[in-house]
Amino acid sequence: MARPGALLARSTDAETRASARDHDALRLWLRLLATTKVIEGGVRALLQREFATTLPRFDLMAQLERAPEGLKMGELSRRMMVTGGNVTGITDLLEQEGLVARLGDRDDRRALRVRLTPAGRKAFRAMAEAHERWIIRAFAALAPAEMRALGDSLARLKQHVRTGEELKS
Repeated sequence: MARPGALLARSTDAETRASARDHDALRLWLRLLATTKVIEGGVRALLQREFATTLPRFDLMAQLERAPEGLKMGELSRRMMVTGGNVTGITDLLEQEGLVARLGDRDDRRALRVRLTPAGRKAFRAMAEAHERWIIRAFAALAPAEMRALGDSLARLKQHVRTGEELKS
């Protein structure tokens, strides 16, 4: 069996195509994208291997964990940034496995809320604990101060580009 960290090993990615002639901002963007994809790929593989599940299923359950009263399908779709059809398909499978339930909405009788079942909460809790360990291992190359500095820098960048003005010209 391969070490869990081996699943996060470097592969050819967008960053490797950048050269010293490219602007620092472009190289940094490619490095962020490549790093995210490597970590995400490792998490996907580990979720499949350890829990026989997918990242979209994990993400949907994570959204429901944060909303104990449940969420409407449209809200789940917005939070996950995927189409309603994707959410419906994932929800159907999780419901068949007894991990989520669809319930009537007391404020809107035409709408349904999706909520984790007790079995779903238990399953998600185990996945979330493992996920946290994997992410901690993925970032182990950085000292706590480096993680805080990187987090602060990314927060400033996110705030800067969130307006969208910089990307319009």
